[in-house]
Amino acid sequence: MAAAVAAATTAEDEARLLRLEEQAEHGGGGAWEYLCLARRLRARRPAHVLRVGLALLNNASARSGLASEQWTLYEQVAMAAMDCQRLDVAKDCIGVLSKQFPGSTRVARLEALLFEAKGEWSEAERAYALILENNPFDQIVHKRKIAIAKAQGDMSIVVDYLNKYLELFMADHDAWRELAETYVSLQMYKQAAFCYEELILAQPTIPLYHIAYAEVLYTMGGLENLQTAKKYYASTIQLTGGKNTRALFGVCLCTSAINQLTKGRNREEEGSELQSLAAEVLLKNYKQQAPSKVPLISSMLKNMKLS
Repeated sequence: MAAAVAAATTAEDEARLLRLEEQAEHGGGGAWEYLCLARRLRARRPAHVLRVGLALLNNASARSGLASEQWTLYEQVAMAAMDCQRLDVAKDCIGVLSKQFPGSTRVARLEALLFEAKGEWSEAERAYALILENNPFDQIVHKRKIAIAKAQGDMSIVVDYLNKYLELFMADHDAWRELAETYVSLQMYKQAAFCYEELILAQPTIPLYHIAYAEVLYTMGGLENLQTAKKYYASTIQLTGGKNTRALFGVCLCTSAINQLTKGRNREEEGSELQSLAAEVLLKNYKQQAPSKVPLISSMLKNMKLS
């Protein structure tokens, strides 16, 4: 019930944002309300924010009417300008903020982001290093360092930075997932499996982690890994009410691979029932949603000796 209410509220806010956006861009007022709502929703609409925000900043009376909130507007416009590669506008906004708040860490982050937007990676890294000297636990700056390494394609440094980040912020599930996906891209599957184990321990009801872990184990191969992968494909099916096609395929593929390794010996009745049900649901889903593919799926399941 709470989730449904939250979803409805979000939908209403997004509809209101679009109405205010159109109104503000056509001179109908509501510009500041639009910008505040965009910030609250964290809506990434840089071109619109830049146009509406610049119009406010260039209007002296409107800008002064915002009082201290004008500095928030300068920051918002600077971020939008960098997204739109209007680096001249971003530089001007950051310059104003730097004069108003000398020595501010928040402004220092903006200056480092401007270096990033220019592709001046070394300068950005130096700027972030200076911030970390004063505050080693600045989570945003640590994430920006990871982003810089990723932008340069140096995945070994990405791994190093992510591991150091997780030593400080172990509860950041997004970082664990990022590290897992990075390990997969480097074909470091054992390390990726460890990351997904941590995620499943922390959030055991999220199907995405179960299926990702199963796929890593399936890729690694070997009887024990395949048997464990099959269990996690099965848990994904359970958590999604049987609606995850990848997990259904996963059960079938694991069963086939296990049978090949064991030559069909020691089949468990429960496992046989699971694979039969998975194959049955797959066929049913394809008959309903993609009937033209049914012969292909039937042939595949027959080759795996599951139908």
